[in-house]
Amino acid sequence: FPSHDIGIERATGDIVCFLNSDDEYADKSVLSRVATWMQEGELDALFGDIALFNESDPDRTVRYYRSASFQPNRLAYGWMPAHPSLFMKREIYQRLGGFKPDYRIAGDFEFIARAFTTSKLRYEYLPEILVKMQTGGASTASGFKGRILHNKELLRACRENGIATNIFKILSR
Repeated sequence: FPSHDIGIERATGDIVCFLNSDDEYADKSVLSRVATWMQEGELDALFGDIALFNESDPDRTVRYYRSASFQPNRLAYGWMPAHPSLFMKREIYQRLGGFKPDYRIAGDFEFIARAFTTSKLRYEYLPEILVKMQTGGASTASGFKGRILHNKELLRACRENGIATNIFKILSR
């Protein structure tokens, strides 16, 4: 995740969102709607849903990740809002120190856990698809060993951020 920190350092806007290279915003007005929603609600963070697609058929949704029921207490179960749909004030990343480079798969989860447990963030859910995301990636397509590492890192992130959890909660997600 070192490239995330470089991106944050180079960002000039007040709001940061990480869009993967093969992902796209759901439509051309997503950024303006997010900016308006955050400004009007005086929010620190905003998140929505993502639609996942296969490379061979980008117009067909194969999975839908709904972030509506996210609450910080669900972090104990390894559950977070969809990271590509999470918009957060840049100053929060700067204040909390960005991503920890020793996480191979769950660095985004660790940062979200840190942000939502150590800060009193004003946040809301925007009930719509914000991002179209291609399937695959380190945390979803890395096989059995990758899933084991992912679960270990989720557990570690919770423990490092004072979130009471156990492997059974993590596996129940």
